Amino acid sequence: MKFSEREKQARFKAVMVPHMDALFNYALFTTGDRDMASDLLQDTFLKAFRFFDKFESGTNAKAWLYRIMRNTYINEYRRINRLPDHVVYDEQLSAHQMYKDFEAVNDGLRKKIDGEMFGDEVATAIASLPEKFKSVVILRDLEDLPYEEIAEVLDIPIGTVRSRLHRARTLLFSSLKDYARTRGFDVSDSLMPDDYALAS
Repeated sequence: MKFSEREKQARFKAVMVPHMDALFNYALFTTGDRDMASDLLQDTFLKAFRFFDKFESGTNAKAWLYRIMRNTYINEYRRINRLPDHVVYDEQLSAHQMYKDFEAVNDGLRKKIDGEMFGDEVATAIASLPEKFKSVVILRDLEDLPYEEIAEVLDIPIGTVRSRLHRARTLLFSSLKDYARTRGFDVSDSLMPDDYALAS
């Protein structure tokens, strides 16, 4: 269905603009730079408006925007800024890691991290993750998207979402455990990285 330019602008404002704050957060942690995040956000919304007629009404607008932003970052920003290529990992999870209650221990720590620990060191650690792991940890642990939506955004199976999230948390655990100790957290090398995850 074709809309007039005024109708298109009104519909876009109603459907897409409410997600702008979440998209900026994603851009900020993806790029690690506020100015670059602003540029990425602007490019994303310009593309979204340009191709708004291709958006299917009633479908997941936030997932659609995340996908545009991620593709824009990979295809343009990553190339321009010579960002590192993906690190290849085995993406198989053990049955133990797939249990739903495996992540339940993280609820209390998330409150601590949100309230006390989330500083520049954490932001830098997230921004330095390989992109395919960074996207998963941002969408799950910071934006609190369900696994199904993350799979839709990244166009990967839910099992791959879970395995990438586990890898991302392992990398973050390794890079942040010393920082966590300086902030008073009891961090044991013998515990699973997901015990210190940003979210469940």
